[in-house]
Amino acid sequence: MFDWAKYTDEGWYGNAAIRAHLFGHWYVAGDFNPAVALPVLPFLEWVLFFATGVTPEAARGLVVAFFFANLVLSYLLLRAHGPRWAGLLAVTLMVTSPFLYCFSRLAILEPMLTAFSLVALNLVVRLPRLRRPVMASVWIGLLFTVMMLTKTTAVFLLPALGWAMMMALRDAWKAAIKCVFAALGTFVVSYGLWMVAVLRAGMMGDYRYLFFVNHYTKPKEILWPLVSAIWSFHGGLWADHILIPLAGMLVLGAVATWWRAGGRALLMDPVFGASFFAVAGYIFFMTIQNHPQPRYFAVVAVFCFILVARGAQAMVSLASSEPFVDFPEAHFAGWIVIGLVGVATVMNCVRTLNYAEHPQYTFVNAAEELTRYIDAHPNGKRLLVSISGDEITLVSHLPSLCDDFVTSIPAIPDLPSKLAVYQPGWYAAWNDLDPGTLQDLHVHYSLEQVAMFSAFDDEQRNTLVLFKLHPLPGGMVRDPNAAGMHDKLPDDSFEVPVE
Repeated sequence: MFDWAKYTDEGWYGNAAIRAHLFGHWYVAGDFNPAVALPVLPFLEWVLFFATGVTPEAARGLVVAFFFANLVLSYLLLRAHGPRWAGLLAVTLMVTSPFLYCFSRLAILEPMLTAFSLVALNLVVRLPRLRRPVMASVWIGLLFTVMMLTKTTAVFLLPALGWAMMMALRDAWKAAIKCVFAALGTFVVSYGLWMVAVLRAGMMGDYRYLFFVNHYTKPKEILWPLVSAIWSFHGGLWADHILIPLAGMLVLGAVATWWRAGGRALLMDPVFGASFFAVAGYIFFMTIQNHPQPRYFAVVAVFCFILVARGAQAMVSLASSEPFVDFPEAHFAGWIVIGLVGVATVMNCVRTLNYAEHPQYTFVNAAEELTRYIDAHPNGKRLLVSISGDEITLVSHLPSLCDDFVTSIPAIPDLPSKLAVYQPGWYAAWNDLDPGTLQDLHVHYSLEQVAMFSAFDDEQRNTLVLFKLHPLPGGMVRDPNAAGMHDKLPDDSFEVPVE
């Protein structure tokens, strides 16, 4: 499965920081401005770029740093209620995972969201030991606000935090209620202040647009949620063919042995239970979204690995304790889990080392070659329109607009209006031309195909095609609804198909 993040998301979600440093402004009216709703990543990149300049290495290095933070935080989370080896086991699974190796090296939101979630969970599971748990809950509420401002899907991780808080304080229900209200109240106030700021800045349209572009048409069949859920569960195999199913089996095993003290204790464990609810919450999000992307499982994988480490530790370390004294099968099953984990670790090590030894930078090369071509062949404004425009800007600093997203405002209600306002000189597409986009471009321009650049290995994204945009004679504007506007017109010159 080809993940879109490789050619869009890094540029999209960091474009405010990129624009601010390169062009002196972070906001482009009518374009995609996700920083209005998700300001954490662009803010951190903006700070970082003062020291490094705008480079993909810097943006990706920031996320790699968060991945290392996730290793430390996962270890500390498991150490809160378990031995050292369980924490080290979880760290080993994360370090050797080829899936996390790939998605922790992209400047995307998931590793950062995972880190803030783990910080909050580490605070939650330690609430009973703290002198002032209510004050700590205030910090947990602030952390959840940061999570929501990192990626709005954090709302599906809220049940994990709530479960962990209730289980950690289940022996002191009055304190639990105070902590829950302190955390929720702090979140409502802090996130509410951000929304007031967005409203006063007149950017509510940009905020709402983030949800509009992430809304996908649902099937008409009545059973589509069931099919979508199966698809979302199956997507976990992208992350790991052994460890993800193993995590599910451990949860089912704990549920099946609920009537025994050991199974009940595992399900009520704040770490194990919170990890389960984190996975379930994200699977639920992908189900109702009906559009699971591989990068979403970067969050799921981390919590599944914690489930495996915590479940294995419970069965191996506690099998001889009082709750398991009449349940010797648990000890045997625990060592089977350890054996499967060992097999998965060896296999994953081989794959991860293979990735590390054979890096490819085909898209970076394509973006740089495209920019060199534009600079060597001037054509009006040095401004590119492309779905991958922000990603190309991150790599080669070429100014760009997104043709796929248009935040509708009175002055720029659609793509033809956006083109009229900004008057770009270039357009880049992947492999072919979309008829809808071609129709919009034809309102003001004819297209001339001038260059092709090899990029990814995906059959739909292996060639980046560059076009010159030639304004129509005398400033003519075509009727967008005229016949044939979505087809090749006589004044066009290109060979790629319209599909």
